[in-house]
Amino acid sequence: MASWQPEIMIGLSQSVSEVRLAATNGGLHVYEDPDKEPVLEISQEKELDIRILQDQLLLNGQTIKADRLIIQPDTTGFIMVNGAPYRGYITLLKKNGLTVINNIQVEDYLYGVVPKEMPSNWPAEALCAQSVAARTFALKNRKRHSEEGFDLCNTSHCQVYEGMSAEIRTTTEAVNNTRGEVLFYKGAIIDALFHTDSGGMTESSENVWGSSVPYLRAVTETQMQTQPWNRSISMASFVQKIEADGKILGMLREIRLSPLIIGKGSEDRTPSGRVRSMEFIGSKGCVILSGNDLRSMFSLPSTLFHVGYGKSEIIFNGYGSGHGLGLSQWGAKTLADQRKSYKDILFHYYTGVTLEKLY
Repeated sequence: MASWQPEIMIGLSQSVSEVRLAATNGGLHVYEDPDKEPVLEISQEKELDIRILQDQLLLNGQTIKADRLIIQPDTTGFIMVNGAPYRGYITLLKKNGLTVINNIQVEDYLYGVVPKEMPSNWPAEALCAQSVAARTFALKNRKRHSEEGFDLCNTSHCQVYEGMSAEIRTTTEAVNNTRGEVLFYKGAIIDALFHTDSGGMTESSENVWGSSVPYLRAVTETQMQTQPWNRSISMASFVQKIEADGKILGMLREIRLSPLIIGKGSEDRTPSGRVRSMEFIGSKGCVILSGNDLRSMFSLPSTLFHVGYGKSEIIFNGYGSGHGLGLSQWGAKTLADQRKSYKDILFHYYTGVTLEKLY
């Protein structure tokens, strides 16, 4: 088995004015060009304080005219960024302040991702499925933040990543047990999306994104009506929010939406039952909104919902959490509890894909 694996650049912070670096063991080596001699050596147990002052980099008070620095720990240690340990090394860019980037091999990156994306005490096969999905997502979405100088950010916009302080034995084992395994569709790495819970049925991509992706098809779950939720919003603030961008409704008279039946579509619901669009009839006008619009306007967990209303409030009742595309994490746990393997889980949620070992 080849030991080669891609290196990935993770943005840890942007536009900061100062960063403190140290090594867990041994020293730090600061380079402007990694092929040349270091411009600064930081001995063991010493800290490197880097700040920006009048567009100049100050390293422990000493001015350096570089726009980019690479800081590597000794092979015996790891690098600490503001007190938190990270594998790999750090690149600093002078760009509207400092951009702090963790250059790291993909598998080491996943050690700090999987425990933040799925509870580490869940069944091993669910954790393995999550590891493959997270690895596939990372490789597919590399360069997502290339204009900012790195591949992926460390938030839920990409994947939550907290370095070594997040690492837990069970999730590290899941990453190791699936090392280098990536999902493909017809020879290309897939966009392995995942979400918290589908509510009973996942969604096909065109009903969320508007474009059809052959491996992101709606599939049924073994359990229906999972993760029930409800939200009530006062009628006044509901109308105010709907009218905020120039739409006119007045007093709400009627809501038009087919009843929610999971796995049954209609004109205003997708085949999984999620809200495609809703019509609000008011005393001054009529407003049509998409399920996605309503979800973001009122911070709803999902678009799998029904709506009721009284004189003073609107009540949303729904199921699931997330966009509903790809792997459902709670669904993966249920399948793992039923003795399904991580491969079974992946092939259930991603239609027509193959699992290949890249390295």
